Formats: sequence, C-alpha cells, structure tokens
Amino acid sequence: MFPKKGDIIDKNIIIGMKKNFDDDSLIIGDQTIARGESRKIKLPTVRLYTDTDMSIPVFVKRGKKPGPTIFVCSAIHGDELNGIEIISRLISSKSINSLKGTLIAVPMVNGFGVLNQSRYLPDRRDLNRSFPGSAKGSLASRIAHLFMQEIVVKCDYGIDLHTGAIHRSNLPQIRANLDDPTTLEMAQAFGTPVIINSNLRDGSLRQCADELGIPMLLYEAGQALRFDELSIKVGLKGITNVLRHLNMLPKLRSKKKPIKPFIANNSAWVRAPDSGFVIHKKELGDRVEDEEILADIKKPLGDVTGQVLSNADGIIIGKQNIPLVQEGEAVYHIAYFNKPKKVEASIEKMQDTYE
Repeated sequence: MFPKKGDIIDKNIIIGMKKNFDDDSLIIGDQTIARGESRKIKLPTVRLYTDTDMSIPVFVKRGKKPGPTIFVCSAIHGDELNGIEIISRLISSKSINSLKGTLIAVPMVNGFGVLNQSRYLPDRRDLNRSFPGSAKGSLASRIAHLFMQEIVVKCDYGIDLHTGAIHRSNLPQIRANLDDPTTLEMAQAFGTPVIINSNLRDGSLRQCADELGIPMLLYEAGQALRFDELSIKVGLKGITNVLRHLNMLPKLRSKKKPIKPFIANNSAWVRAPDSGFVIHKKELGDRVEDEEILADIKKPLGDVTGQVLSNADGIIIGKQNIPLVQEGEAVYHIAYFNKPKKVEASIEKMQDTYE
C-alpha cells in the first residue's frame, strides 16, 4: 500500500513500493480504478469557512493494456488558467481511447486560488513552494501533502502546466532538469521551440518529483487569468507527443516535420532603467541583438526618458504586458541560444502551425 495521510514520504520507500505496485488496480481517494476504466474523482480538501466543501477534481483513464502512469496537472497557481482548458480538451480527446497504461489528469490543484482568481491560497502561501507538505501543516502544506500522497507517488512521469504571472506573458516553452536523460527526451518530444534547463526550486512540485525519481516537465505558456489559444493548442499537442514518446499512445505516421526544439544556454530578465509608460518595440518570440532597443519609457507629457536595451543576442520568451513600469522592474525575459536565427524560424513554424 502507499502511504496514508500523515505518513512521512520517504524516497527509498516510495521507489520500492512503485516497483512492487500491482498494476491491475489503482486506488485514489476511496475509489479503486481497474484497467480499462475511466473515473472522475473528487479529492476532499479543507472546507471554506462557510462550511462549503472543497475538493480537487481528478480524471483517471486506464488503458486495458499495461503501461506507465503519468499525471498532468494545472492551476497549482490559481490564476493560471490555460492548463485547465488544455486538460479539458485532453480528457475529451478521442486519441486517449487507445491509451496504454494510466493517465491521471488534475485540471485544478488549487481550487481556492481559482475561486479567488489568485496565484496564492487564502493563507497567502504559494502552493508550489509548499511541497511535499504535511497533513498537520498550513493550508498550503495540507493540500501539497494530499496531492503528493494521492497522485504524485503513484506515477512514473509528470507534466505540470503553468502560465506567466499576472500582467506577464510567456512564449510556449518547456522547463525541466535536462541533466536527466529521460527528462531531456521527454522535453524534446513535447515539441516547443524553446527548452530551458531550469534549476529545481525548494518546495516545488518538480523538486519533490525529482527526489522521488519521477521525470517531470513544466510547461509555461500565456498569461494569468486569460485563455490563449496558441498556448492551449501547443500544450495539448505537446502532452500527446509525450504520451506517444512513452508508448502510451500509438505513434503517428506523418510526413510533416515536427517543430524542432532548441535548448537555451541561459536566460535573464532585462529591467527598466527608469519609471514611466512603456512603448514596446519587440514582442514574444522576436529575435533580438545585443544593445538593441526593446522599448521606450515615456513620462506622462511624452518625454522619452529611458530605453530598455537587450543585454545579449537571443529570443524574447517572456514579456510584461501592462504599460506601466517602475525603475528596476523586469520587462523582457530573454533566452540565449547558439543559433538564435534557427530558433526564430522554429517559433515562426509553431505560430503558423497552430494559428
């Protein structure tokens, strides 16, 4: 059996359990899902102070034939909504009818944040800095613990869907621990033009999955509190690409060349040298050169008092949307590549394919 609520998660114990796990049955919450079954489950969480029940919605699809178990989750940050629609389309897709193994889809981990249109939980904690959590800890800690116990430790792989923060947009991109060969192959299979070798952050879901030996991707695309059709389409296609890579779905025979991914050497935000109103000259996906002007900063009477300059040759993968900026505020996120022209061409192909 897997750990119960309140148990401490131990890496070696979990890995040992996974090796001995009986694939003919899967228990989530109080429900058992056999091979060939699909099930919608509600995992009870902490009630609202109005005594209203709250739960994490979970969709489980088990193929008749054995195979890996993968979780796909979104809205760990409650204002990041693209992933909810991606998972909605995924679970209604006919393509998963031929699934081998098990898909666990969780469209809304942080229902409290979605309810309040907020990145955070009501206790003002960031759920993605609260893993692995505790059954007796804070609200964030309890939800993190529940999600780890009921979902993550029962899986072989994971994909976590995110967007940019409030007033910021991200170009569709994968962030992952590329030092792990299995994770690297998954990242390349996903099919975004940009892949970033991202450091693991303390308390994040990705760090805890990594410690349990579960390869995991983080998909970033779009902005908070908005649906972005390009980001949704790329994300849905990327998940199915990974499922095919893992032999959970049949391979497709296509004459079309896939979108070529490129790994960024590094990335950094460019910050505003002055406060004022931003007049953008560059957009997401644009290739920029060192010292190129990215935006003008104006005062209310129209005087240009500063310019945001690129700090190197690269591709814009993140951008602030609100036209107000304070001195020192991050405005553009630039990723650096050995061959930025080829990355630009791959981004254009992605845009042409999905728009």
